[in-house]
Amino acid sequence: MTSTQQREELQAKIWKIANEVRGAVDGWDFKQFVLGTLFYRYISENFTDYIEGGDSSIDYATLPDSVITPAIKDDAVKTKGYFIYPSQLFVNVVKTAYTNPNLNTDLKAIFDAIESSANGYVSEKNIKGLFADFDTTSTRLGNTVDNKNKRLAAVLNGVAELDFGNFEEHQIDLFGDAYEFLINNYAANAGKSGGEFFTPQNVSMLISRLAMHKQTTVNKIYDPAAGSGSLLLQARKQFDEHIIEEGFFGQEINHTTYNLARMNMFLHNINYDKFNIALGDTLIDPQFGDEKPFDAIVSNPPYSINWIGSGDPTLINDDRFAPAGVLAPKSKADFAFVLHALSYLSGKGRAAIVCFPGIFYRGGAEQKIRKYLVDSNYIETIISLPANLFYGTSISVNILVLSKHKPDTAIQFINASGEGFFTKETNNNVLEPKHIDRIVDIFDRKADVPYIARSVDYPRIVENDYNLSVSSYVEAEDTRPQTDIKELNSRLRRIVARENELRAAIDKIVAELEEDKA
Repeated sequence: MTSTQQREELQAKIWKIANEVRGAVDGWDFKQFVLGTLFYRYISENFTDYIEGGDSSIDYATLPDSVITPAIKDDAVKTKGYFIYPSQLFVNVVKTAYTNPNLNTDLKAIFDAIESSANGYVSEKNIKGLFADFDTTSTRLGNTVDNKNKRLAAVLNGVAELDFGNFEEHQIDLFGDAYEFLINNYAANAGKSGGEFFTPQNVSMLISRLAMHKQTTVNKIYDPAAGSGSLLLQARKQFDEHIIEEGFFGQEINHTTYNLARMNMFLHNINYDKFNIALGDTLIDPQFGDEKPFDAIVSNPPYSINWIGSGDPTLINDDRFAPAGVLAPKSKADFAFVLHALSYLSGKGRAAIVCFPGIFYRGGAEQKIRKYLVDSNYIETIISLPANLFYGTSISVNILVLSKHKPDTAIQFINASGEGFFTKETNNNVLEPKHIDRIVDIFDRKADVPYIARSVDYPRIVENDYNLSVSSYVEAEDTRPQTDIKELNSRLRRIVARENELRAAIDKIVAELEEDKA
């Protein structure tokens, strides 16, 4: 099955499930049940494959729970991070979903058991709370147990009907595609409902390629505003998994999205010992300080959000912000995320960060931070992207690429917002692989390209008061019809000459008429 067919089937199934529960579950809440069920099915099948170990004589789903010894369970949790008894597997629960009067409470018990199976093990922090947002007893599913069960059964059976074979053989990012589809169709503020920000897969691909460009290996990859984990996972998708030696790290402030990110790691077969996603506010309670530096950092932090900033007098002495000598404005935390990422970046690595364009030309504290970044030679490239790439906003965002190993002091500016850098699809623009390849090629060569790219020397940036707007350095192509002034003047001279000839002829005729009258 091709990726297009898989994606179309996935969307058709989700739409069918939505029709089953329509009117009972709010569209945006509905995503929790779909994504949670996808995850439940995945870990059930993944765990079954692990237990069976390729032995066709073993059918784990048909075994009684009683055959599981403590030693078997202990070994499995140490390896996989969790345990699922045969009776708890998705395939067994879905068989009786429509006839089980205790479906909602049985599911809750199963989810609790899967999470608690990791208690006391190294994997506990990565498993705990994974199903917290899949509340099978929620009144959002209905006011009666029967209503709850009918809708849960519809979701379970809908996900069971997805026929993609082995999860590992998918041509698409199942979780990411489901999330994108749900966002596009259900979120009132698509892509950022309840503080949840989502980076489309094509943009994630570009960012991951920029951050890991020409690095043969990276120690680890980090996203300080991890969201659903799409940026981290695109890095794994784009590069041989062995290039990322020590795993995937991220921090996320929204509890629901934090759970989705952890689910997403498991869905991409990243074992619990190869990822660490933390819950909390990156700016005031940063995690992983003992893990830095990171060779690759990718991020799409929320644009221009409020933060405590100067309201906390200790922050100016924070190692992340102190070198700049000023804090990002309280109403615009963008540069706080940038400085945080810079402080976590290794000497050989790169950080690729999606930024709101205003931070590159506004004055005040933001100008002072730009001065620090430019004077310290940390900015490698700024790329202007097309508008309408993200759900819920039409703005043309920029990508800031930070580096601590630049060979010169020039800054590269790329205008990738025009024709030839995107494809129009319904209400959104899309970066196709060919567009991403083109941007990365321009980024790599650092050569000037008329109307598209220019490398600007440090003195010119200083002379321009540290304005880093792409449009200040890359001239926009004038696509208006061009006029040949010489040809226009020549034509005017011919017109004037002809006009004089006609006027002389008319004057002659008038004179002759006057003579005849006389």
